[in-house]
Amino acid sequence: MQPNSAIDASRLAMESEPVVAEQTVAGEPRTAATALTSFGGFEVGVWEMTAGVMRDVEADEIFVVLSGRATVTFDDGTPTLDLSGGDVVRLAAGAHTVWTVTETLRKVYIT
Repeated sequence: MQPNSAIDASRLAMESEPVVAEQTVAGEPRTAATALTSFGGFEVGVWEMTAGVMRDVEADEIFVVLSGRATVTFDDGTPTLDLSGGDVVRLAAGAHTVWTVTETLRKVYIT
C-alpha cells in the first residue's frame, strides 16, 4: 500500500489456510492474513478467520473488527470479549486466548 492511497479492506481477496491441528479446538477454522503496509516500526494488515474455535498466543496488537462475530477468552481469567463489526480491541503480547468465531471475522490490525 502506497502513501496517499486507499484500499477496501472489507473486500480484499485473501487466500485462507486451515488452522494447524495443534491450535484447532473445534470445527475446521481457516485463517487468512495480508500485510498492507508498515510505518514507524508497525505492521498494518487484514486478518480473517472462518467459523470454528482455535487457540492462539497474541502479539501486542490493536485491531478494528470490520465484520463477523466472535468471542475471545483468556487463559488468565481476563473477561471474555464479545466481538462484532466496529469493535476496537487491544491485545497484550503473550496472552493465551481461545477464539470462537460464529460468523467469519475480518479485522484490520496494527502490530
